[in-house]
Order: sequence, then C-alpha cells, then structure tokens
Amino acid sequence: MDSHAENNKRIAKNTLMLYARMLFGMAVSLYTSRVVLNTLGVEDYGTYNVVGGVVAMFSLLSGSLSSSISRFITYELGSGDIKKLKTVFSSSVMAMMFLSIAIVIVAEVIGVWFLNNKMNIPEDRMYAANWVLQCSILEFAIGLNSAPYCSAIIAHEKMAAYAYLGILNIVLRLVVVYSLYISPFDKLISYSFLTLSVAVLMCFLDYLYCKRKFSECTYHFVYDKTLLGRMLSFSGWSFLGNGAYLFNTQGLNILMNIFFGVSINAARGIASQVDGAVQSFVSNFTTAMNPQIIKSYAANDLEYMHMLVCRGAKYSYFMMLFFTIPLILEAHKVLTIWLGVVPEHAVTFMRLTLLSSLTVVVANTLVTAQTATGKIKKYQLVVSFCGLWVFPFSYIAFKFGASPEAAYIIYFFIYFGLIFVRIYLVKDLIKMAWTKFVKEVLLRMGLVSVCSVILPCLVYFNMPSSFIRLLIVCVVSVLSSLAFMYVWGLEKGERTFVISKIQNKIHSFKY
Repeated sequence: MDSHAENNKRIAKNTLMLYARMLFGMAVSLYTSRVVLNTLGVEDYGTYNVVGGVVAMFSLLSGSLSSSISRFITYELGSGDIKKLKTVFSSSVMAMMFLSIAIVIVAEVIGVWFLNNKMNIPEDRMYAANWVLQCSILEFAIGLNSAPYCSAIIAHEKMAAYAYLGILNIVLRLVVVYSLYISPFDKLISYSFLTLSVAVLMCFLDYLYCKRKFSECTYHFVYDKTLLGRMLSFSGWSFLGNGAYLFNTQGLNILMNIFFGVSINAARGIASQVDGAVQSFVSNFTTAMNPQIIKSYAANDLEYMHMLVCRGAKYSYFMMLFFTIPLILEAHKVLTIWLGVVPEHAVTFMRLTLLSSLTVVVANTLVTAQTATGKIKKYQLVVSFCGLWVFPFSYIAFKFGASPEAAYIIYFFIYFGLIFVRIYLVKDLIKMAWTKFVKEVLLRMGLVSVCSVILPCLVYFNMPSSFIRLLIVCVVSVLSSLAFMYVWGLEKGERTFVISKIQNKIHSFKY
C-alpha cells in the first residue's frame, strides 16, 4: 500500500507539472491562433491545415510504431530488466530512422501528386501550398526520430523536464508568430519554414536531455530479431487503430476540402484548436497516469491497475465536462471574443467537436490498459472495423447533399458505441469485470452530466447574449459541475480524501 501511495503522489505531482505547462501553452495558443488566422487570412489558414493533413496521412505507421516504443520502454522499466531496456531503445531508434526515410520517399511521391491533382486549393496559392507540404514532410520526419527520446522521458516519469521542454517549445512558437507578423516574405511559406526550424531545435534538445540523464538512451547497433518482430507486430496491429482515427480526423479534413473548399478547413482548424486546448487538461492527466498503468500490469498488480483504469477514465471525463458545458453553450461569444471574425460553421463545428471528444476521453485508460498487455490483435481488428465507418458514411452523406456538420454527428454516434465495444474487448485482457467499469465510471458520468447541465442551460436560455451572460454561465457551470461531481461522481472513500485535503489546506493557512 505504501508503494501505491507513493505512486499516487507521483501521479499527482507529475500532473501538476504538466498543468503548469498546459496553462501557459493554452494562453499562448489562444493568442497565436488569432494572430495566425488574421495574418494568413481564412484561405491560407485553411490551406495550411489541410496540406498538413496530407502529411498526417503518412503518420499511420509512425504513430503505430511510436506507441509500440512507448509501451515496450515503459514495460521494461516496470519489469526492471535494464539490459532489455537498452536493447529496446536502440532497436526503436534504428526502426524510426529507416521508417522516416521510407515515409519521406512515399510522401514525396504520393503527397505531391495528391496535392497538385486532387485537392481544392486556389490556383494562385498552389506554389505556397507545395512549400507547406515540403516543410511538413521534413517536420514529420524529425518528429518521428525524436519519438524514442520523448517516450523515454515519459516512461521515466520525468514530467518536470517534459513540461520545461514543452514550455520552451511554446515560447519558440510565440517567437514564430511574431516573426510571421514582421516577415516581408510570403506569410504562408514563412510560417512553414519557421515551424520546421522549431521542430529541429526541439528534437535536438530531447536527444541531449535523454543522452545525459538515461543510461539506456545511447544508441548501439543491435539486431534482436525476436524483439523487432514483437515491436513490428505490435505496431502493425496498432496501425489499424491509428488508421481508423486518422481517416476520421485528417481524412475528413481532406474530404471536406474536396466537397466544400478551404474555408471549411479554416473553421475546422479553429474548432480543433479549442478542442485541443480543452483536451490538453485531460491528456496531461493521462500522460502522468499511463506509465503507472503499464508498470502495474508488468508487476502483475492488477487490482491497482483496475483502480487506475476506472478512476482515470472517470476523472478524465469530469475534467473534459468541466470546460465543455460552458464552451458548448457560449461557443459563439467565446469565438467572437477570441477571433473577432468568426469563420462560417466554426461555432457548430466547435460544439460538435467538444461533444464528440467526451466520448473519446472515456476510453483513454482502457486503451492504455489494452496496450500494456501487448495482446492487441483482436482489439484492433474490431475497434478499427467499427471506427472506419465514419469516413464512408460521411462521404455518402456529402454526396447526398448533407451539410459539413453531418460528419461530426456520424463521428459522435460511432465513437459513443465504441465505448461499450472497448469495455467488452479489454475486460478479459486485464481480468476486470465489465460491471465494475459500468458502475464506477459510466453510470456516475451519465448522472453527473445530466445534473450539471440543467442550471447553466436555464441561465443561457433566459438571458440575452452578452459578456455578462457568458460570465454567469461559466460561474454557474463550474459550481454546478463541482457540486454534482462531488455528490454523484465520487465514491465515499474519494469524498473523504477530498474533504481531508481541503481541511489540511485550511489548517495550513491558519497556522
């Protein structure tokens, strides 16, 4: 139990470090998004988002192998086999080098052809779009090679370093925005080159930190056929899941471009910015928790693992809900204050994106638990098959004249159903009863969601639109959410823990 308490403290400490990074990053992101949109204009902003999506299509393999690297490094840390850990790291570096070369070649052939022959880009901006593509390909390859080092930092739970490096990245991107504002050259091309420069520097710093801090992060040529086979098999099955998700995000981005043009991509980019900012609250928490889930499985401490999976899913959802309610209700006012000029469809896209994200965050810890087992073939086959239907259904809807919002609605219903599919598939792998997740997570989430939204809705529908209403909706939403999360969302032991922490804080202030 002492080790569990220490692990919980480490999760809490690491989460706070990541939140410090996130709050700074969100503030900068909100500012820079407005500046970039106003500086580039709607068409160039949409072009940057959709061309970047073409390169992201090639991240199918890279994302799969990155998750494989993270899992194997964290697992070996949990098992305590240092020799195997060094072999895993060196193998992952070698795999990423070869993969990056292969993907750059493929991207140059297929990506350039697709951009110039299939995408709906204004003719006078095609030259700039090709430069964006080239910079995006190089940035992608650099990020690919830094994946083993980022995975090592997270696996060692060095979240302070991870946070500081992230803050530096944010500062550099703020410098990029200022440079973009004063640049005498083509703004879109300048933005692409500057973001590429930041990626190069951050990759070097990740390498330098890991080289100095972690003994396993020194590359030695090694050819472990069995290990590479396991890693490639793991990443191969992960490829299916990443492929489905990519088609449902970047694929839809390109599909919308073909049917509706770059202005839709600008609106989708804005919605994604808001969603990314909100999801960062959740991702920071899960980033801190994920290593403990994998390590507890490696140590065969399944009871502790089950607790982390359930509480992680519940807390992730509550964090998302906390911000989602006021943002969905006051989407138009928030975007108006933030951007000044709000692209058409941005309001509805933002609302539907946030709603859909609630269905995704519930499964975060289930995905981590499934990854920890290494037995992912059946899981990926079923989940990928179900998830892939978003893209063809959206295509059919657009062919029959549906609005762009139809894709978001389809996405929501399919990923809501996937929650139950994931529970069914993971329960046997980690030996956890499905009823435990339903009772401790889903039922509490549903009850809290319904109760929390009532009072903010009453305020929203009974007051005229104004900045005052925005403030009141936010305050009421926060108080309502916190109250019902405490009453209905937490178990008795969790409520006792919260009360004791509050009492300790009050006592420390008195003395």
